[in-house]
Order: sequence, then C-alpha cells, then structure tokens
Amino acid sequence: MSTEKTSTPTEDHAVENPEAAASAVTAVDPRLLVREQGFAGYVNEFKRKMKAGDLGSIPVVVGLLIIWAIFTSLNSNFLTAGNFSDMSVAMVGTGMIAVGIVFVLLLGEIDLSVGSVSGVAGAAFAVMNVTHGMNEVLALVLAILTGTVAGAIHGVIFARIGVPAFAVTLAGLLFWQGFMLQILGDNGTINLDSEGLVVKLTSYYFSDVAAAYGLALVVTVGYFVTAFFDNRRREAAGVPSRPLNELIVRTVLLAILAFAAAIVFNQYKGLPLAVVIFLAFLVLTDFVLRRTAYGRKVFALGGSVEASRRAGINVEMVRISVFAIAGTFAAIGGLFVASKIASANQGAGTGEFLMNVIAAAVIGGTSLFGGRGRTWDALLGVMVIISITYGLALEGIASPVQYMITGGVLLATVVIDAVTRRTQKTAGRA
Repeated sequence: MSTEKTSTPTEDHAVENPEAAASAVTAVDPRLLVREQGFAGYVNEFKRKMKAGDLGSIPVVVGLLIIWAIFTSLNSNFLTAGNFSDMSVAMVGTGMIAVGIVFVLLLGEIDLSVGSVSGVAGAAFAVMNVTHGMNEVLALVLAILTGTVAGAIHGVIFARIGVPAFAVTLAGLLFWQGFMLQILGDNGTINLDSEGLVVKLTSYYFSDVAAAYGLALVVTVGYFVTAFFDNRRREAAGVPSRPLNELIVRTVLLAILAFAAAIVFNQYKGLPLAVVIFLAFLVLTDFVLRRTAYGRKVFALGGSVEASRRAGINVEMVRISVFAIAGTFAAIGGLFVASKIASANQGAGTGEFLMNVIAAAVIGGTSLFGGRGRTWDALLGVMVIISITYGLALEGIASPVQYMITGGVLLATVVIDAVTRRTQKTAGRA
C-alpha cells in the first residue's frame, strides 16, 4: 500500500507560489505598509485618503487657522488672552447643544427644536429657583430633565408613529417657544442670582496656574495612555495599529496645543470652569459613540436602517434615546446660555441661535447624510462660528454681514461633505 501523501490544492499553492500568498495578505489593508515605508509611507497614505475623499478634520482645521490669521492681521486684539478666554466661554452653550445635534445627524435626521428646548430649560430653572425659591441643585436637575422629556416626546412621535423628524421638531420648536413665553409670564425676564450655581458655570475661573497646566498634563497623558493600550489591544488582535513613533508625534502635538492654551488662560483670569465641563462632556460622549455597543448601533442606523433592523437592533429605542440625548444637551446648553447673561428671557434660543448650533455640528465635520461624525466635531465647528462672530464684532461689521459670512461657510462645508461622499462612493468606501 502506498504511503504517499495526497496534497490539497491549497497546500500545493502555498508551496509553489509563496510570494503570491504573501502579497495577497499585504493587499488586505494598505495601512500595513506605512510602518515599513517610514515617512514615505505616511505621505502615500495621506494621498490615498485624499483620493478616496477621506478628508477628516483637515478642511475645518485649515479653515480655522485661516480665519484666525485673517482676523489677527485685521485686529491685533483678536487672539489676546482676554478675547481668547471670552470666546472659549462663549462657545460652551452653543457647543453643548451641538453635541446633541451630532447624535441626531449621525442617524441622518435633524432636530429643529433644540433652540426652543434650551430656552425652556433656562426659563424653567429661573422660575423654580428664583420665583418659587426651590433648591438650586434640584431646580438645575429638573430643568435638565425638561429637555430630556421634550426630546423623548419628539423621539416617540418620530420612531413609533412615523412622523418625519423635520415635521415633529418643527412643531416642537413652535410649541416649546410658546411654553417658554408662558412660564416666563408678562415680565419676560427673570434675573439669576449672581452668586448662584448656574451663573458660576460661566463666571468661575480656576485662578491657580496649576489648574490649567494640570488639565493640560492630564489630557496629554490620558491621550497617550489610552492610545498606547488601544494599540496593544489591536496588535494582540492582529489588526493594523499606529506605530509607537507616530503615537509619540501625535502626543507631542497635543501637548503643544494643550499647554499653549493653558499659558493663554493663565495670562487672563485662569482656567474657565465652563471649558472644563465642556471638555469632560466631549470625552464622555466620544467614549459612548466609539467604545460602546450603543454607539455602534447609532452609527449602524445612520448607515442603513433596514440592515440595522435585520441585525437585531431595536431601531425605535435607539431613535428615541438619541432624541432624548439631544434634548438633554439642549437643556444643558440652555443653562450655560442663561449663565452667560445671568438671566432667562424671551429671546433665549431664538433668532440665529438654532442655525448656529446646527452649523457648528455640520461645519465641524458631521455628515448631514448620517453615519459619519464625532462629538469633537462640535468643538471644531463652534470654534469656527464663535471666531467669525467675535472677529467681525471687533471690526464693527454689522449683523447682516455676519449672517452672510456664516451662511457662506456653512454652504462651503455642506458642498465639501457632498463631494467627499460622492468621492468615497467612487472609491468604494461609502
């Protein structure tokens, strides 16, 4: 009896053509070539992303730098410590609401009610705390819950009844604006306690220089440690990860930005409490979207509702929860807006405020088509909006021109988003 081993086609292929097998493995993910090619590899990777329409935050960052350069050349006071600190605090109210809008946009939907909901939250707090003498912490919690409930109501009508989100939230815009006017009463304005908790949200600064430098150090070290162990986890799983030298370069760049901001803050009043709270919420929401099963479900719905439903995702509950989150952040942002002016009034959340909030999320890089974006986009977008507003104000340019310029920036961003999406489809990455 013959003892000769019969080889399979797979084994013959592995023996006769090992080069082909090796090249096939390499072709799976071109990012694997980056380490081997060094600097040239990063250049090639950058070109590949540009051709595929994977622009990331590059257009926003470049645009922001251009805006700062223009306004600084026109007025040397634009990037002074005092003006930079004031802009940082002013952006928090709008930025908080924009974080909630990012969640909604990831579904490919829109929420037009967040401006009115933010006004209701500020008015509710003022009425409960100032008019009726309720404990400040309790009034603060209840005011935030008003936003959660309002958003959940919109979500239920949208997800379970099937009314388009645009129509539901447009009705909500009108209803909650009327509700705000009703609870404020004939006076229309309620002043907040200048020494109270809500006012201190934007008026309190950590004057000790160690606070700003300490936060910069925590941010830098936290990023490095998180990224390092994430790379270790990816390597153990056999998937592409960033090389250590790239991680070090990214950490150094982050450290430069963080400590530069700390130096500027310490040249004025110190580290603003509002900025600390905003950054904390950004870190938390980024973790939820990128590191949890819930976040993956939100992205999945933005990609394809039908595919998500077939995968076993509870589409209704995710939709309701997202609108509840948007309402919650609208309420939080509304309290920061009320804190900034130390009052609740009939003009809260009206006018161009809603458009600025949506523009901040879109300009920051969140796609209007759903499925692509990060909560950090809210930070970048609101920095652009506030920079334009403050820069034009320093030049004494009238509001109509401010609206036109902001609208132009928003249109340019949407065009870039549409072109990017079309490019990604052509490259097979959409």
